[in-house]
Amino acid sequence: MFEYTEIITKKIEQMVKAQESQITKVSQLFADCIINDKIIHVFGTGHSHMIPIELFIRAGGLANINAMLDPDTVTMSGAIRNSSIERLSGMADIVWDNYSIQSGDIILIVSNSGRNAVPIEMALRAKKEGITSIALTSLEQSKQFPSRHDSGKKLYELCDYILDNHVPSGDGLVSVGNCLTGAFSSISGMILVNTIVTEAAKIALKNNIPLPILASQNIDSTDPTYYTNEELYKKFQNRLKHL
Repeated sequence: MFEYTEIITKKIEQMVKAQESQITKVSQLFADCIINDKIIHVFGTGHSHMIPIELFIRAGGLANINAMLDPDTVTMSGAIRNSSIERLSGMADIVWDNYSIQSGDIILIVSNSGRNAVPIEMALRAKKEGITSIALTSLEQSKQFPSRHDSGKKLYELCDYILDNHVPSGDGLVSVGNCLTGAFSSISGMILVNTIVTEAAKIALKNNIPLPILASQNIDSTDPTYYTNEELYKKFQNRLKHL
């Protein structure tokens, strides 16, 4: 077996086992959004924006997920530029105001370090608006370094729920010479959120709620279980900015 795959397999097992209680709690939050026809907003800067993309309008995914993909906070705006913007105070309010976040919705904020201004201020805005917030972060790294925000707070200290991705400081799992490589944060985050989506769907189904799950557009099927994709697009088109 390759060193990276061997290490990552063990890390995933450890992470899921350690996060069982939090996964259960957040799954219930996601399920409540399905049951009550509310939106799950997901935000991350830099490479953390891959978690919102992973959840958004994908085969087998929930249709009531809104990825907050502001062009200035993702790497397509320029990776070096983005590193500066995610530390910029005031940016979170600009992003928030461009999305329709309503009472009863929830927000998942992704930041491996949890120390930069934009995700921290996104959590502060959620608190101000009375929106339940979930942090997806590395507690090991976040606790090791000081906040870059004037409040002195870090993301995990501000959110209502915490998902620890168990990523070691520096992200990499494999040492090659004097370098650390083999990133874990994107994979661990995707494992956590997809576990939560599947568990939330099970809870909703037990409550006799038709599941808003999108089917693959690349398989031929004329027998949708609950909704066609077109019905889901129509249902959520006014609430998902990037649909």
